[in-house]
Amino acid sequence: MNNREVKLERSLTLPHLVLFGLAYLAPMIVFGIYGTISTETHATEASAYLVALVAMFFTALSYTQMVRAFPVAGSAYTYTRKSLNPHLGFMVGWATLLDYVFIPMAIWLIGAAYFNAAFPQVPQWLWVLLFIVITTGINILGIKLGTKVNFLMMVFQFLVIALFIILDVKTVLTGHGSGSLLSVNPFVHNGTSFSFVLAGASIACYSFLGFDAITTFTEEAFKPEKNIPRAIILTTVIGGVIFIASSYFTHLVHPGFQYKSVDSAGFEIAKQIGGNLFSAIFLAGIIIAQFASGISAQASASRLLYAMGRDSVLPKKFFGYLHPKFKTPVLNILLVAVIGMLALRLSVSTSTSFINFGAFIAFTLVNVSVISHFYVKGKHRGSKANVFYLVFPLIGTLFDLWLLVNLDRNALILGGSWAVAGFVYLLVLTRMFKRQPPEMKFDGLEEESA
Repeated sequence: MNNREVKLERSLTLPHLVLFGLAYLAPMIVFGIYGTISTETHATEASAYLVALVAMFFTALSYTQMVRAFPVAGSAYTYTRKSLNPHLGFMVGWATLLDYVFIPMAIWLIGAAYFNAAFPQVPQWLWVLLFIVITTGINILGIKLGTKVNFLMMVFQFLVIALFIILDVKTVLTGHGSGSLLSVNPFVHNGTSFSFVLAGASIACYSFLGFDAITTFTEEAFKPEKNIPRAIILTTVIGGVIFIASSYFTHLVHPGFQYKSVDSAGFEIAKQIGGNLFSAIFLAGIIIAQFASGISAQASASRLLYAMGRDSVLPKKFFGYLHPKFKTPVLNILLVAVIGMLALRLSVSTSTSFINFGAFIAFTLVNVSVISHFYVKGKHRGSKANVFYLVFPLIGTLFDLWLLVNLDRNALILGGSWAVAGFVYLLVLTRMFKRQPPEMKFDGLEEESA
């Protein structure tokens, strides 16, 4: 079969899309990075997640607007090149690769670290390879298998989160921790300041990375013009509620921000409220969360690469290839797996330090794209249009720029270096801007959407 006749198959409903979005977010990550956020905010964790939710909500709204305008795979890359400029679109796609392609590596590394903590006699590199092999196999076999596996993993995650909160409540009601279920301390107290909250919010936003990844499944979703926007908002809001509630009740059990180990504070608190049995269940939940998130992250990364390959921005024979039987971008999936093997030599902090750089660049340009496409070029005016096509995306832009400039120095250096490399490649691709980057093709997508 000619590869041009092979197309992504529409098989995802709204629940499937929300499931993939939440799996990418990995709701249990709130416990995985709880110690870090608690320390940064001086124990106002719920406020950090509330600020992060507000920031991400406005950007999520911009994604819903753009996916209606351009219902194809490619996400921020496509929106920017169509609404603003093809060259700028390429740079956004290049920056986004930091987020999409390297997040699976970080996810597998974190999961392997937890495995290694539970079974120190087994070398960590073996756990890394186990994560890579299993998630790669699932993604190659197809998106339908991924949805079934993700469903089971997400159910277990939600059960662990619910049990964690129930045990939090039980512990507080027995007179431990804060001693009361109603408290403003998780949001504000005398020992902190708004600057601490903002510092924690910049980290907390990492928990939300993934709502935008839903747009990469546009060509595999039923009624994408309706279901993709709904899934984006639902994923963002549901995730935010889970993060805020979890951090609120966890704070009530452990009001301070001193831990034996900041990196494993969640595990420490799990043992405090549920003993060895629940701490084992909690550890299983964290590991399963990493599997679920890894499946979604690798699938999304491979589809972004596919969109860029199909567009000939990246070599089309490799990146634009779909397997004729599985109808999945197999070569891209394998490439992400190979990149994931860098986790064998990197630490968690190193692997995640520059991921947010690409994410915030993409978020900023998506908000700007809404203003350009609808308000400037489309000349949509009126009270409602002014709010949705100017005010809201402008608020999102300001939030995202603030998050970007407040990244740590190493993230800015690494992200900036990656951007320079992308700019050099763009010069080569366009022969010093003498020609436009290749255009995205929309052949047959409108008919498939019907």
